[in-house]
Amino acid sequence: MNIVLVEPEIPQNTGNIARTCAATGSHLHLIRPLGFSLADKYLKRAGLDYWNLMRYTVYDSLDEFFAKNPGAACYYASTKAPRSYCDVRYGPDDYLVFGRESRGLDEALLRREYDRCVRIPMRAEARSLNLSNSVAVVLYEALRQQGFAGLEKAGSLTRSNDGLAWTDYV
Repeated sequence: MNIVLVEPEIPQNTGNIARTCAATGSHLHLIRPLGFSLADKYLKRAGLDYWNLMRYTVYDSLDEFFAKNPGAACYYASTKAPRSYCDVRYGPDDYLVFGRESRGLDEALLRREYDRCVRIPMRAEARSLNLSNSVAVVLYEALRQQGFAGLEKAGSLTRSNDGLAWTDYV
């Protein structure tokens, strides 16, 4: 999967999204201008030590992104979208596009791509969810539809302080 952040403003959000991309094997695409430096300590702190586990590409504009990714199957997340993100059948190479924290995606883009716009259902009086939460919600639905291919689906308990494994107690 591909996550596209158009002009993200808050380094902690982008750091959290980078960590989500690292955990899922998703490619992060960042569209300038960015509201922070990629060397920003808050960006690195939020992503912890995951930056080496992920792929990311930075573009100078949305036009450059489209030029370098011709034919990309994009879905645009917006509170103004006509349907739920769950009503879409996502493919493994699709691009999930999210706008800046303060204003979302430009309405001109939303009008042009309205049939590819999706929203996260929420109460009418709620403005929106946090950007990093929104990315996680939509991305994990897309991954669920693909059977979480390539991801570990089960974990295991570690040994306790007394040296016994969980199965020793059962």
